[in-house]
Amino acid sequence: MGLREELADFYRRSGFGPVVGARPRTVPVFTGCMLVPLPNIEVRRRYLKYHDLHHLITGYSVGRIGEGEVSAWELGTGSAFVSPTLGVMNLIALSTGLVLKPGRMWAAFKSGCTSRNLYRQAVRAEIDRDHWQDVDALRADFLHSRKRRGIAPLRAIEFACYSIAAMFIHALIAIPAVIMRFVTDITLGYSFFQAVKPKKRTDLY
Repeated sequence: MGLREELADFYRRSGFGPVVGARPRTVPVFTGCMLVPLPNIEVRRRYLKYHDLHHLITGYSVGRIGEGEVSAWELGTGSAFVSPTLGVMNLIALSTGLVLKPGRMWAAFKSGCTSRNLYRQAVRAEIDRDHWQDVDALRADFLHSRKRRGIAPLRAIEFACYSIAAMFIHALIAIPAVIMRFVTDITLGYSFFQAVKPKKRTDLY
């Protein structure tokens, strides 16, 4: 399959639908134990195709842990320096991954430190012109395409700063969302214990 076909197949397998890049006005974002609907802003729509290609070249899933991993990987590649808004979106997903599997987030960040992302305008234009024929060709040019000897101390400090910022943003989103869910459940007639009981999820990975 060509790159466009592989991406369309990825959308179908992930339950996103057959239309490449089609998304609603709001998008459910993993925030701890919940999916919180956030505005599907223009920046997200602009970069979404390339974010999804990152899933394909890295092999990270679209579950809560996988989204955290691809976000950690993107931060390692310098996504926040391409667009601060991208960086914030990465931090939101990273926060959930840090709660669930912090070791895997660190490993993904280190992988990103030796890789390049697809977000820069010149790269996006080349992808749209079908410069790379398939995912394997993209992977060869962007995954682990930068040499390094170990992880530099400054990059470890960078990851620590991202982690602190991620958990702060997580609290800003998750705490009001938990309160709202609790109030809604009580209003709908659930008992106190039913309202506070965590919802069982099957989308960790």
